[in-house]
Amino acid sequence: MDARTTVVVVTWRGRDRIAACLAALAAQTRPHRTIVVDNASDDGTAEVLAGQDVAGHDVEVRRLPANAGYAGALAAVRAETEFTAWLNDDALPAPDWLARMEDALDADPRAAAASARLVRPDGTTQSLGVRLTPDGHGADATAAPVFGFCGGAALLRTSLAGEVPAEYFCYYEDTVTSWRMRLAGWDVIAVPEARVEHAHGASTAIGSPAFHLWNERNRLWTLLRCAPRAVAWRQVARFAALTAMLPLRRGVPDAPNFRVGLRLRVLGQVLRRLPRPVGARAARAAVWREWAGA
Repeated sequence: MDARTTVVVVTWRGRDRIAACLAALAAQTRPHRTIVVDNASDDGTAEVLAGQDVAGHDVEVRRLPANAGYAGALAAVRAETEFTAWLNDDALPAPDWLARMEDALDADPRAAAASARLVRPDGTTQSLGVRLTPDGHGADATAAPVFGFCGGAALLRTSLAGEVPAEYFCYYEDTVTSWRMRLAGWDVIAVPEARVEHAHGASTAIGSPAFHLWNERNRLWTLLRCAPRAVAWRQVARFAALTAMLPLRRGVPDAPNFRVGLRLRVLGQVLRRLPRPVGARAARAAVWREWAGA
């Protein structure tokens, strides 16, 4: 049977986890191609990849000259198969993961992407996909239906995936892609039976200054691209107003996203690179009403 899916695994300093991820992929019950994109790791990841026994499995390793982030690494791959899977290097898919994902998309021709069930090492559910909050954050959804797919373990129809925004570097590349799919009239589905064990945040420290910079910047970029114009600019204005008020407030949390310097960097990057909106105004308003509850 010919492979219908190209699995793209992005790794950065993944020496201690990439071998396990590839072993889980080798155990899949469906044929597939695997492309590992190494984001210029400097911890011995390249040596681990070079020593992997991939006999009988179609694995290609691409090493980037610099760290392009998750989004940049995904943007560097152009799959030629019917489906493209995104998989974190700290994810361990069950042997039937890919089969269940392909079958789900086959059964629903209106679905442009499918999101797996990500579970923590203790077996509890971390995510079935992405939901939209009233202020436009993409958050983990633990119940279906879902607004979008979680990029940690997802399957996309290659012809509908579009361009991954490399400038995002990390975070929201899945949310903005889901937005584009829904604006074009496609659905995104959750596949709870497709289980993937995920060590969340193994590559990036959740709560670090870099996390908050990318998270807040990319949220605003995504809203400016995809949400109704009034919604997007209201969120930018709220972010700017809170930033201006922080020096005057008492009891400000000691967290990076409440630091004025970091927030000014977010605003500067957002305003220097304003994205072009996608989708018709009516579609943006309809998607926002349905999924953000506003």
